[in-house]
Amino acid sequence: MSYPTLDFEIELLEKYPAIIAIDEVGRGSLAGPVAVGAFVLTKQQLENQPEGLQDSKLIKESRRQEMAERAKAWGESFVGFVGPDEIDSKGILKALQIAGNSCIEQLAIPEAVVLLDGNQNWLGHKNVITRVKADRDCASVSAASVIAKFSRDSLMIELHQEYPQYDLASNKGYSSASHISALKEHGPSAIHRKTWLSKILSEELF
Repeated sequence: MSYPTLDFEIELLEKYPAIIAIDEVGRGSLAGPVAVGAFVLTKQQLENQPEGLQDSKLIKESRRQEMAERAKAWGESFVGFVGPDEIDSKGILKALQIAGNSCIEQLAIPEAVVLLDGNQNWLGHKNVITRVKADRDCASVSAASVIAKFSRDSLMIELHQEYPQYDLASNKGYSSASHISALKEHGPSAIHRKTWLSKILSEELF
């Protein structure tokens, strides 16, 4: 099993005093917010990479809380959320931008370079470096990933108490068979992304 390294971050820290690593979760979910996690890395943290840290998609759910806590203990972090109404009204890319920029503003490190997972700079900032598979290959982005994933999953489990019919504790808002079945039976709730549902469900729901 491969684990992320700090090789790319070490190169960046020769040019910049700090890195704000960013990853998103919940982009393709049918319900709940999108979350953007940000993690700050400096040279002082290079020797303290948490053991077992990986992209959140590769970490078993039973271990995500432990790894999120390790990542939080490694350095400063923040998670920004944008809810379904704003996703519907502004679109997913704008929602990601709002959530991501809230992280950057909260962390307030203007001289930092931003390391963003993927190949698209949806943040809109100039000082952004995009990198495909950064969540898998770059430890700082893995940290942002698992922190965001655990934060959003925890929120979806809380929402399950209010909307138990959609099985959110299990599917976290994604399009599982039980979720689709519940939508057909009960229709969408206040936490569903209405513009997304129209793509996979018949218009009779609306």
